Amino acid sequence: MIKDIKGLHHVTSMASDARQNNRFFTETLGLRRVKQTVNFDDPSVYHLYYGDEKGSAGTVMTYFPFQHMMLGRPGVGEVGETQFSIPKGGLKFWQERFAAQGVSGLETDTVFGSNRLRFMGPDGDALALIESADDSRKPWLAEGIPDDAAIRGFAGARFNLHDTAATEELIGFMGYQRAETEGDVTRFIIPGGNGADTIDLVSLPKTPFARQGAGSVHHIAFAVDNREKQLEVRKALMDTGYQVTPVIDRDYFWAIYFRTPGGVLFEIATNEPGFNRDEDTAHLGEVLKLPTQYEPFRDRIEANLEPLAA
Repeated sequence: MIKDIKGLHHVTSMASDARQNNRFFTETLGLRRVKQTVNFDDPSVYHLYYGDEKGSAGTVMTYFPFQHMMLGRPGVGEVGETQFSIPKGGLKFWQERFAAQGVSGLETDTVFGSNRLRFMGPDGDALALIESADDSRKPWLAEGIPDDAAIRGFAGARFNLHDTAATEELIGFMGYQRAETEGDVTRFIIPGGNGADTIDLVSLPKTPFARQGAGSVHHIAFAVDNREKQLEVRKALMDTGYQVTPVIDRDYFWAIYFRTPGGVLFEIATNEPGFNRDEDTAHLGEVLKLPTQYEPFRDRIEANLEPLAA
């Protein structure tokens, strides 16, 4: 069994409009934009990162905003809900804020003993705030959002699957432990994780497969401390029969990828070197940073990107 995974590192989704996406995550949700760069495979598209002050592992939601991209169709074989942690008692603030700002899909319930507020992002993104009484992570405090309600980072994520058995076996091998079951949802946790340490598996045997598009999660990343641990995880996964990519330099972390039995794309990402490798922490995300191979084409790339501010 793998013992080096600490919980989630980041979640990467797709969007249809960069400016709208940036406004929602920085103004409505009050996260910090910790990096603006471009898609490594398509530099005509932003890669935007939102999180806490430093972009700590377990707090970072990232987006590829493909202009005018078709909306995704929810279904199985995908991350069905990305869950953020807020302090206990904080839901009332967010209910009122979201209602005032016209956020759609508002629905409250209780899941595994915690209060939850489900809502949608600008492209129908399936998101949720979950109250936690013991999340000690320090939030980024945006204007108008008090400390006793601010987002601490991820709580975890929920996978929609036809059959959960193979994915249960995989995440168990990755160090997650079965916690409890409510209806068709089973929760798994990483003991001593980074706060973003729960995975919920939902069994939906009659639901059609998802079609990825704007609002869909592209992949979900799990955190390891460093490259040495990452290589150990890669070897363990390959020895078990998974087809894992070589290590890829993503500038702010090192990444490996593999497809799970349920269809979800997993990444294992390092906590090093971090988002302050090329800009001071006090000024993260203020200017466009480009991968080295694209720097000679900066003028052309900037001319083709929509400014994030109106």
